[in-house]
Amino acid sequence: MAHSESQVALNGTQISYIGHDAEEIPHFLGDTYGQFAKRLDLSFNQLRSLAGLKMFTELEELVVDNNQLGNDLQLPRLPNLHTLTLNKNQLTDIEALLEHLADVTPSLQYLSLLGNEACPNQLISPDKDEDDYQRYRYFVLHKLPQLKFLDSRKVTKKELMEGQARGAFMKVVKPKSEAPCNEPGFENRPLPYTPLPRGSRDAKNHKVGVTEFQCPVSKRQPLNTF
Repeated sequence: MAHSESQVALNGTQISYIGHDAEEIPHFLGDTYGQFAKRLDLSFNQLRSLAGLKMFTELEELVVDNNQLGNDLQLPRLPNLHTLTLNKNQLTDIEALLEHLADVTPSLQYLSLLGNEACPNQLISPDKDEDDYQRYRYFVLHKLPQLKFLDSRKVTKKELMEGQARGAFMKVVKPKSEAPCNEPGFENRPLPYTPLPRGSRDAKNHKVGVTEFQCPVSKRQPLNTF
């Protein structure tokens, strides 16, 4: 599929390239906008790599919801990035992701992972409950204690204290990728996720839709404690 600047929505330092089935970030985006873009929205594509971000040296906000990003996700060092939304991707290994983000996004304050296997949310995993999700939050805050928002919720002082005290023992087990989805009628359907919180910048311009459920994992993945 050919890509061109006519498919880009530009508003000052905010760049949107949404819904073009791109499997990688087009080179012209970085060449044309990389040195001044502060907000980049690449949602509703087919991205499997974010290698093209190396040109976006001033980036502060990155939205890559509804793509195909997996556990091999690698970001360049983005020292100014404070907002990252990875909703509805293919992420399952939460620990590897958080350690990578801690290394390359030192200013990160808002992170959203809803709609990924790595985030045990009841909306996409009927076998999970609020306790599972809360333990996940503690683990994330243990790894990224500077976060102010996680998913659609503000981080509380109590959560931060619990995350520092007990989060290391609440690692979320990576789901088995070979688990089949054998039930009739279920295919690889999109997963639902909660949209960005009301306070997120330009949320009204962001595509949000109600999607269908994917086949649940047949066996509940426990949360290990060490």
